[in-house]
Amino acid sequence: MQWSDELSGTSRITEMRHRVQGSNESVLTWKWPAGIDFVYVYLFPAEAEQPPQQRPPAAMKLYTREEYKAKAGYRGRLDGIGRYAYRVYPCVRKPEGIVVLRQEDGDNLIRFAAAKARIRYSIKTGMALFRKYQPVRIELTSEVAVPKEALCYVLKEGRMPLHPEDGTVYPFIDDIQPGRNVLPDIEIPKNSRIKLFFTDGKKYGELFELIPE
Repeated sequence: MQWSDELSGTSRITEMRHRVQGSNESVLTWKWPAGIDFVYVYLFPAEAEQPPQQRPPAAMKLYTREEYKAKAGYRGRLDGIGRYAYRVYPCVRKPEGIVVLRQEDGDNLIRFAAAKARIRYSIKTGMALFRKYQPVRIELTSEVAVPKEALCYVLKEGRMPLHPEDGTVYPFIDDIQPGRNVLPDIEIPKNSRIKLFFTDGKKYGELFELIPE
């Protein structure tokens, strides 16, 4: 693959847009520069963009303006979980073949969330006759590994907490592994309620879905 730094202001990719259609179809659109009939589309995990010289050839897909018109954009299937990104490079045809114009700014880049990984959880309380405290067991079943920083449980006296700031917050001690996870039993006052939350709903809510059972 041949690269060139001869990128002009009139050959830049701009106005990137992305949406998920149906269950997992990715639809990417952008503004085509005049005179550009080919692009290379690069899909990668949002926080793991590789330098051009380290990318495997299969990571870059050649796409034509005619294909774009016929399909009303660039379309692909999203089989992963988490945040991804597209970068679209303008290309020109020269005697030596297709040459990729090196555009490494924010105009030809867009990040988005793919499917959310599901985290199912249950909170079970035990018997506490003649005691002020009751035992609690928390179990989680996750499709993927989840960092401990993503989750917390909140304790509220008298009623169920409504959000992470609505009570006393306790962090998770260990990461959650794929599959079934049983946390060490804890004890809480008998008149208190406990619930799980994301520590940052905007950040982790794009990656995971927390489902009570």
